[in-house]
Amino acid sequence: MGHPQQRLSLADYLAWESEQPERWEFCRGEVFAMVGGRRGHGRVIANLMRHLGNHLDDTPCQPFSENMKVQVGEEAVLYPDVFVTCDARYSADETVFTAPVVVIEVLSPSTQRYDRSEKFAIYRRLASLREYVLIDPDTRRVEVYRPNPDRSCLYIDQSEQGELALESIGLRLPLDSLFKGMDSA
Repeated sequence: MGHPQQRLSLADYLAWESEQPERWEFCRGEVFAMVGGRRGHGRVIANLMRHLGNHLDDTPCQPFSENMKVQVGEEAVLYPDVFVTCDARYSADETVFTAPVVVIEVLSPSTQRYDRSEKFAIYRRLASLREYVLIDPDTRRVEVYRPNPDRSCLYIDQSEQGELALESIGLRLPLDSLFKGMDSA
């Protein structure tokens, strides 16, 4: 997450950001420039999108990657690395979604603290959210949080289980497939 640039209303942010060549997140009136990721980050996102897309074919659910936004009330508009929505009300030209069932963040050293704390707290406000996933390409750690109705979360460290298991969409992805291409030049 970059440094805040200016204070805007949500409507002003959406109008302003649509004209920017870079991606900017919005949180409580402040906008933050999104920084580019490293090779491992991009490789994990590409692997996720391929497997999610194949898994979700012929279902009402669709995966999206880092160029689509998730809006959380009037408070925030964020760019998750990957998310899945099963809400059919969106048209083909939508760029802002409000009902993800899964949000996945691929961690980097510069965003890890934010993804684990403030960003997670914001996403937990989404009534649709069933799973929040943190993937660390450097350590190969995979953590899944499942929000409960009482606002607590079930934490599952799937790093040693050999697969990423997403109950909300019935996905079981071997970690070898998730991290494929990470060790090649």
